[in-house]
Amino acid sequence: MCIAAFIWQAHPLYPLLLLQNRDEYHNRQAQLYWPTEPVAWWDGSEILGGRDAVAGGTWLACSRTGRVALLTNVLELHPFHEAKSRGELPVLFLESTKSPKEFAEGLVKDAHQYNGFNLVLADISSKSMVYLSNRPKGEPVVIQEVSPGLHVLSNANLDSPWHKVQRLELNFKDLLDKYGESEIPVKEVLEKLMRDKVKADKSRLPGICSIDWEFNLSSIFVEIDTPLGCFGTRSTAALTIRADGEVSFYEIYLEKDVWKESIVNYRIQKLN
Repeated sequence: MCIAAFIWQAHPLYPLLLLQNRDEYHNRQAQLYWPTEPVAWWDGSEILGGRDAVAGGTWLACSRTGRVALLTNVLELHPFHEAKSRGELPVLFLESTKSPKEFAEGLVKDAHQYNGFNLVLADISSKSMVYLSNRPKGEPVVIQEVSPGLHVLSNANLDSPWHKVQRLELNFKDLLDKYGESEIPVKEVLEKLMRDKVKADKSRLPGICSIDWEFNLSSIFVEIDTPLGCFGTRSTAALTIRADGEVSFYEIYLEKDVWKESIVNYRIQKLN
């Protein structure tokens, strides 16, 4: 489970500023679940991001040429265990030269081969961003041009009226109003927005899974004790891209029960 909020083409300093929480079992590194790697440049690749160490995919990554891909799973009861790995979709886009819209159009015919996903694809140099999802199941895949502004994506459609989505959007707007057109202190914003543990009223849950499970997942920052161990937020990231092409990818992540942090900076190549 994940949640991300991003400002797209709506701030004078940042064509894109994206914040994300990624949730999974905390014992994933202990091999009970597939291991993931923190944000880094991939060997032999132009991709920067976290990585599934087994399937090789990612959930949030960018490229040296200013392409960005964000993936979340759709919350659903019965995933298809033989489905293709959704994490390959961001990688395929980042390795391609197609525009976000062209790539999305090419994906439509194969979208049914994956379990439910939400995919945001952006190219900074052309100022283009699209969103697509292969859910609801059985319905045509719709490609949506993402409008300038603030958007929030969790485990349903973009800007769905879930408690955590609306809460994050409202709190982010308040901070944007506070800072105006000036520099945004990313670490401070992450702490204020992405560590929020306030849960939804049970009457506002989507009603897809059990009430207790949905209730525990309804906060922005997730912590749940389960028979398999703790499930919850294991990494928080901020990807900022400035108007001059400077990129900063900052991550706080949990490793062996210790929170660590890293930051990678670079400049986009061939920015028009």
